[in-house]
Amino acid sequence: MSMTTGVAVLGVPVDFILFGTTLLGVALFHHHTLKVALIGLAVIALFKLVWGDFSGVAGLAGLGQLLGHEWVTLANLLGLLLGFALLADHFEKSRIPAILPDYLPDDWKGGFVMLVLVFVISSFLDNIAAAMIGGSMAAVLYQRRVHIGFLAAIVAASNAGGAGSVVGDTTTTMLWIGGVKPLQVFEAYIAAVPALLIFGIIAARQQHAYQPIMKDSPQGTHIHWARLGIVAVILLSAVLANVTFNLTQPQVLADWPVIGMAVWGAIAITTPWRKPNWALLPDALRGSLFLLALVLCAAMMPVQHLPPASWPSALGLGFVSAVFDNIPLTALALRQGGYDWGFLAYAVGFGGSMVWFGSSAGVALSGMYPEAKSVGAWLKGGWHVALAYVVGFGVLLAVLGWHPDVQIQQASSPAPPNTPDLIAAPAYPLSTTR
Repeated sequence: MSMTTGVAVLGVPVDFILFGTTLLGVALFHHHTLKVALIGLAVIALFKLVWGDFSGVAGLAGLGQLLGHEWVTLANLLGLLLGFALLADHFEKSRIPAILPDYLPDDWKGGFVMLVLVFVISSFLDNIAAAMIGGSMAAVLYQRRVHIGFLAAIVAASNAGGAGSVVGDTTTTMLWIGGVKPLQVFEAYIAAVPALLIFGIIAARQQHAYQPIMKDSPQGTHIHWARLGIVAVILLSAVLANVTFNLTQPQVLADWPVIGMAVWGAIAITTPWRKPNWALLPDALRGSLFLLALVLCAAMMPVQHLPPASWPSALGLGFVSAVFDNIPLTALALRQGGYDWGFLAYAVGFGGSMVWFGSSAGVALSGMYPEAKSVGAWLKGGWHVALAYVVGFGVLLAVLGWHPDVQIQQASSPAPPNTPDLIAAPAYPLSTTR
């Protein structure tokens, strides 16, 4: 990625050194991730206030301009992460996970089928919701003894399932709004399905060796239809708001956190029906603030544009997405143009699964399973996710080949001189999440 220089050490902007140090701190001090992220954000912001600028504007005015661009994304993320924490609890209390043992295979294939369900759910629902639902199912099916490799696979399934759907992930929705046709995005499934087979089978076998699946449902288990109805109302509210505004008033999505508002509107309406477990919110808030801090850190980086569009650069963006917010990466790709959008959708959508904080689905799931907040354990247990990413990308390249779309380029006014495109890119709606 090309970048502005500003204050640099050995040619590397200090901004990136500070951001890299923050990510290293998150990896090393995984019991204090929120503190590390907030300290990193404060140091980066202070450095740019004193020695740098924000989108070419110095001081508090520049910081205010940055927050003006980012607040919709941040508000949507906060609303979805908190709202779907309550949704996951409703789903578990609906007793749907408890009846699954009667329908799933009793060996490792039961875990694989569960991952397939998460993949399918994420193709038309938010990937945070899919990951949280998957986490709820795993908690019951495996009596809360879930291998970290299986947790990584749940996140990977939620991100891979959304990679080929224009309503399944923030990045694919951004491509849709930017003029990319849904069928161009759908091509990502040619990579996502083989990836699912690889990480899904390996992770299911890991989990079966660690803790076998529950063979039978507890006697007397009945579905709580009221809870299940609440889950349906919340999810439908998010989907309908996403699709309706994308098709009719996309600018409203860019200006207001409509999806987060829809989720919380549904929670408010259904609260008299069954009271949510409000006690979950403090932990969910801590996880949300951690992710928001990293998103803001990424937005402050002085990136000008991506490497020239090619399949190797698209492959590399998947690895970058594991530690760098994929929303501005997608915005930059649209502005630059010349990508094969199926490749890009797969890369930035699935790539974040390789590290627990690389996607909002991973951050949300780590709130349910705090042991996931270890980069070393995630990489060791979930090594198959990186393998699956590369193999899936290779399958897509072999089947379709690289066919760049030179007609799509974000129709926006060019950034002023010395203005990093990452900050100047237009605000996009967070219809779903990373």
